[in-house]
Amino acid sequence: MKTHKKYRAALPLAALLTSAPLYAADPTVAELQAEIARLKQIIATQNQGAAPAPASGTPAAAVAAVEPAPAAEESQTLGEVTVRSRNRLERLQDVPLSVSVVTGKELDRLQATDIKSLTQRAANVSWNQGNQRTASLAIRGVGKQGQTEAQDPSVGLIVDGVNYAYNALSSSFDFTDVDAVEVTRGPQGTLLGKNTSVGVVNVTTRRPSFTPDASWSLTLGQQDTVQGRFAAGGPIVDGVLAYRANLSVSKGEGDIKNAYNRDITYTNKDRVSGRLQFLLTPDASFSARIALDAQPRAGETTNGRTINLPTPKLYSNGAVNPLSTDTATRLARRWFTQQTGYSYQDNFLNEKNGQVNNDNQRPLVTGSNGAAAELNWYLDKFNITSITAYKDYHFNATNDEGTPFDVHRNSGGFWNDYRQATQELRLSSQPGGLVDYQAGIFLMKVNNQADYRREWGNDAGAWYANAAQYNRLDANAAGRYLLQNSLDRLQMSFNSPAGTQDIRNKSAAIFAQANWHLSEPLTVTTGLRFTREDRRNTGSTLVNNYGNAPELNPVAINGVAFGGFSTAANGSLLASNNPAQLALANSLAAKYFNAASYSALSTAQQQQVADAKAIRASQIGVIFPSTEAAPFKDTLPAFVLSPSYKFNKDLTAYASWQYGEKAGISQLTNGVSNLVRKEKTSGFETGFKSALLDRRLLVNANLFLMNIKDYQQAVRVLDVYTTNLNSDGQLYYTTATGNAPKVQAKGIEFDGAYSGIPYTTLRFSGAYTDARYKDFKQSAQPAENGYPGAAPYRDVTGEALPGASKFTFNLGADFRKPVWSNKEFHASFNTAFNSRYNADNTLSSYGWIGASSITDLAIGLGTRGGSFDVSVVVKNAFGNDSPLTRTWNSYTPAVPRWAGLVVSGSL
Repeated sequence: MKTHKKYRAALPLAALLTSAPLYAADPTVAELQAEIARLKQIIATQNQGAAPAPASGTPAAAVAAVEPAPAAEESQTLGEVTVRSRNRLERLQDVPLSVSVVTGKELDRLQATDIKSLTQRAANVSWNQGNQRTASLAIRGVGKQGQTEAQDPSVGLIVDGVNYAYNALSSSFDFTDVDAVEVTRGPQGTLLGKNTSVGVVNVTTRRPSFTPDASWSLTLGQQDTVQGRFAAGGPIVDGVLAYRANLSVSKGEGDIKNAYNRDITYTNKDRVSGRLQFLLTPDASFSARIALDAQPRAGETTNGRTINLPTPKLYSNGAVNPLSTDTATRLARRWFTQQTGYSYQDNFLNEKNGQVNNDNQRPLVTGSNGAAAELNWYLDKFNITSITAYKDYHFNATNDEGTPFDVHRNSGGFWNDYRQATQELRLSSQPGGLVDYQAGIFLMKVNNQADYRREWGNDAGAWYANAAQYNRLDANAAGRYLLQNSLDRLQMSFNSPAGTQDIRNKSAAIFAQANWHLSEPLTVTTGLRFTREDRRNTGSTLVNNYGNAPELNPVAINGVAFGGFSTAANGSLLASNNPAQLALANSLAAKYFNAASYSALSTAQQQQVADAKAIRASQIGVIFPSTEAAPFKDTLPAFVLSPSYKFNKDLTAYASWQYGEKAGISQLTNGVSNLVRKEKTSGFETGFKSALLDRRLLVNANLFLMNIKDYQQAVRVLDVYTTNLNSDGQLYYTTATGNAPKVQAKGIEFDGAYSGIPYTTLRFSGAYTDARYKDFKQSAQPAENGYPGAAPYRDVTGEALPGASKFTFNLGADFRKPVWSNKEFHASFNTAFNSRYNADNTLSSYGWIGASSITDLAIGLGTRGGSFDVSVVVKNAFGNDSPLTRTWNSYTPAVPRWAGLVVSGSL
């Protein structure tokens, strides 16, 4: 079997799970021969029991001399799991960091393909529910805060060495043909691509190999689910050129139907993706991996999966909530009650019927393409790696206000085109001697075009009019015509936080990390990084289409001309109108009242015009022309200092001090530049990694403390735009992304595995986390504090962070027993538990979600070699119904139990 030993670093992780760990000492010829013989024995006995223990003193280079076939995962020796968290293959037990590892086979057994399912199997990492653009990852309770287009994620995502610098790139993909998922906690940056402030999720897919293989699976399940997976690889030119191809198709209905259009369900699955990789190894000193991936645009209806509840009638201080703008009040108007088939009580409040009723809801369209070239030069003293990558992402949302009425054709939805290009060049020494090191540069360029679109319909005027305006306009036919036209087909790039954004980010970094082997048991890791950030943002908020009634436009807003005519509050014409404006007023009188001129209108009719104009102006809101926000430019340091001491081969203790910074944000708040300061994180950690009971029990644990200054999240800030516009001596406030002065997270984490039960492997992990605000006096008020006279913000110092559970726990088991000659019965489960947490970013008293656990399980029968298998998979097997999110008058329901039949095999 022909292979190149220098390529061994690019082999799939699963093929190395039974291989020797990295060692510092150079092997003797006899040791190399012994290791080769051992690996040949693995090939011969891969389905007949555990692999032999590795020979002491054998380096990873020796593994390269033979290409072992993938060994059964169950036969691996605990403690020999190999990870890539530090950009090289190392034993998990030798890495002085808090790292959790989930293997690809474990994910395959339970059909865990989305990022949420991945995180349910690692300690102290959570998935924060949102749509494909707004969902986010959190580690140690940090990261729940809402994201903006210009903001870096707190938790990084790296896929096959390529850093994804945009949250949305993690949320609308199926991760298939996965080799392993590693979660590294704490600030990162001296090695792993882009610097991150609280941790990294590192996904490694299976790489091309010169060993031919092919696998497939077909899943048929509830909710018309069909999932197909196919992967194949092998040599094209033996020893020179290999490939790997992967295709994934996932289709299925959601659990909640839209009564207006029952073919729209929430949340459906519609994902097709493919990945194609090539490996070129022309000689022993060079390898190149070229990877292409594509996910064609398709739609999944995520927004609007909401159960509506009655709005509380009292505020938190006991004051009566007048409900003047509540849905119950609006739907009680004659305009809406004349449709007798729909009511607030029986339809909008949908907890009993479990359906939504949205006339203009559309699936959220996403799609992505990517390309990467990884080049490796293997030299005598060191290796050189270059990773050049491109990734794009498209997002398009069309949302509804939640009723079957034509209030909004789009109640607000982002249109995004995101593109990133990265270049990493890294030099890595060969292990051995006093020090081994890595150093390099990392470059990234990001462009994100965002347009937050809103369009009103012909019921919008009746919806948004206040009580007095509505009563006057609904009194006669002319008034109702004005009410209908006041907003009909008005289209905007709406202010949220700007209508359009042109975001341009550039990052350039140098980094280095060294492992100082001061003695055989003592190693000290040091690392340093400097990142230069240049972030710019140009925004505007404008009307794109005046709709059916441009005659109702204001004259101007914030210096932007709208071409309307001027009236007093009662609708009478002002003397400032020029002839063109008077002509427009006269045409309005003819259109709505069949009058010869505007002056011929009665006082009541002029008031109706003023009402319609006021409704339009109030909905247009903030307007500003193209404006350049203040750029963020700064150099961000990061460092790590981590000693580790190996007491023996089965016990290592370590401590670490990690520091990292996240870039500030260039942004506009209501058209005014509002620069957000950089976020600074210091992480302290001490722990141990152990193998006990003759290596049948593996336990890793650590204590951690993270102090974060200027934590980036939503805060209450002075609204300079509105304050200046009104000029009435009052200060006005709004909510925008800003900085919470101090946040702290501390606790204990553990990971472990046990193989002392026959035919069974147990995996467990958990954490106690105390994540809270140490200083935050300008938090936005929750809805229940909307009573008159309430302060514009509140002090939440000492409160737990949103999304942060104090206790989390994961337990998984895999049982495999041979039956009937070459057959195998298997059963697996994974349970993820979290204690209660607040799902509302403003820490509303209505946002608490109780403790809950979710269990996925699988049971099946197949051949021991994996050529054929039939399994039943059940997700949320015990019907956990804890909401995913909750506010004071709505919640996002849990995803219900799902069962499917999986047929899989290898060719």
